[in-house]
Amino acid sequence: MSLPPQRQLSHRQARQLMDTAYLAAATALLWVALYYLPVGSPLFRMALPLPLALLQLRHGWRCALEGVAVLGLLVVALMGPIRGPLVLFPYGFLALWLGWSWRRRLSWWISLAVAGLIGSLGFLVRLAVLSVLVGENLWVLITTAAAGLLERLLGQVGIGAGIDLAQVQATALALVLIQNLLMALCLHAVAYWIFPRLQSPIGEPPEALKALVALDPL
Repeated sequence: MSLPPQRQLSHRQARQLMDTAYLAAATALLWVALYYLPVGSPLFRMALPLPLALLQLRHGWRCALEGVAVLGLLVVALMGPIRGPLVLFPYGFLALWLGWSWRRRLSWWISLAVAGLIGSLGFLVRLAVLSVLVGENLWVLITTAAAGLLERLLGQVGIGAGIDLAQVQATALALVLIQNLLMALCLHAVAYWIFPRLQSPIGEPPEALKALVALDPL
């Protein structure tokens, strides 16, 4: 005998609540581990947006927003009102965008480009907040490293021209964008490999990228 519609709805809501709680808690634990454990930082960064993106694939954007809200409350309770909310920049917003784009089967080129921009903007927000916390302009450290890289490259090709501040800043921003685009591509590849096993597949990659991600490591 089939259950009444009201009972079926309550079961579906219970499943959504459980998934929201578990996946938000998993993201919060990954964020705490990223700060306090001495090893595994690249893996934790790679995994951070995936639980909430999976939540949106399974249950839609409303559950994903609830998951982000629960995540924010958890990290504020665990890490305080300053460090905790930094998980939103970019990982919370990145999870929302990736889940939304994967659920609608958008082209990977679109989802990758926007994810790279979200990651870059989130990096700049975190950098500004951390600069306030440590009392030092961390952007200066990044631009100084970029200036050193440019000088070495120019020296190797025999060009001794000076490097102005605009060149240094442009190079630093380009490095940040490239790094976040590569991270977004890795997130797409991991989701493409793993999410079908969780009954939440994402769209197929474009032909130009299929050779990079269409592998089965499991």
